[in-house]
Amino acid sequence: MRVDLFDFDLPEENIALRPAEPRDSARLLLVKADASGFEDSSVRHLADFLRPGDALVFNDTKVIPAQLEGFREREGVKAQISATLHMRTGPDRWKAFLRPAKRVRQGERIDFGHGNNACLLGSLQATVAEKGDAGEVLLVFDFSGADLDQAIAAVGHIPLPPYIASKRAEDGRDKEDYQTVYAREEGAVAAPTAGLHFTPALLDDLKKRGIEEHFVTLHVGAGTFLPVKADDTTDHKMHAEIGHVDQRTADALNAVKARGGRVVAVGTTSLRLLESATSEDGVVKAWSGPTDIFITPGYKFRAVDLLMTNFHLPRSTLFMLVSAFSGFERMHAAYAHAIKNHYRFYSYGDASLLWRSAS
Repeated sequence: MRVDLFDFDLPEENIALRPAEPRDSARLLLVKADASGFEDSSVRHLADFLRPGDALVFNDTKVIPAQLEGFREREGVKAQISATLHMRTGPDRWKAFLRPAKRVRQGERIDFGHGNNACLLGSLQATVAEKGDAGEVLLVFDFSGADLDQAIAAVGHIPLPPYIASKRAEDGRDKEDYQTVYAREEGAVAAPTAGLHFTPALLDDLKKRGIEEHFVTLHVGAGTFLPVKADDTTDHKMHAEIGHVDQRTADALNAVKARGGRVVAVGTTSLRLLESATSEDGVVKAWSGPTDIFITPGYKFRAVDLLMTNFHLPRSTLFMLVSAFSGFERMHAAYAHAIKNHYRFYSYGDASLLWRSAS
């Protein structure tokens, strides 16, 4: 499909720079499978729209301070380099996006520590082992395993989405705001933002209503923020992200579906991982590894019945995904309703609850 079919006009004032307080006070737009109008509600009433026996599937990935600032030195001249880590490929290596990247050479060293006092382990240094497209490189660090984790935590900072970072700097609030309350598996560069709306009180209310909760892990990469530069969706390349679904969770979700319950993905990351782990006959399997699944209209969903998600960028792969899930025209109409009624968009914005289109 043509990428420009997924374009829409979004006023600047609809872009959220801070989350709602408390988290579950964010608005919730209901987009049901029929062609009726849209219903406006709030996240704290989520349980009212689910049934006992339904299962919420959360992504428990934890955001790490994956934005690194440093320099490379050549012939006595230093040049500043910014790196956004996006996928770990070994104990001592990460794929990353560099800025600027064109003048960085394979084999060059980058110092992200700004001197030996930057972290307890000394300066954090890496070698550019490989160069790819669109500013992507493979960095091999001098530290490995837990030592590397500690060094990154000491010198890195939270990589806010570009549509927020371009308007304000990261601050102390973001360390808490840009993390779900159930985050536990470190490795994400970006938060699974639909999950940011959940509070302990809301999770408790859902349990009391007989709604199950299950957890999968997909380490969200910086590729989620990359614009789609191709003119046609068939020419766009998705960046892979590492995910894991254990056998216990797979069995539980298959049992939910067998008894007539619904699988509700909290966030597009949970949905993409579940769809990657589900066979064509609809059976969820234990699964581990990288996924670069790209969902556009025409995709046949196997695992997920409802999707809770935030409002996404024009022309983005995520708007393509929700258009595939609830219908192309239906989602354009839903976004027009959201803009007209002053819903807040993107990572810190409001949420929608989408029913899967019958077609």
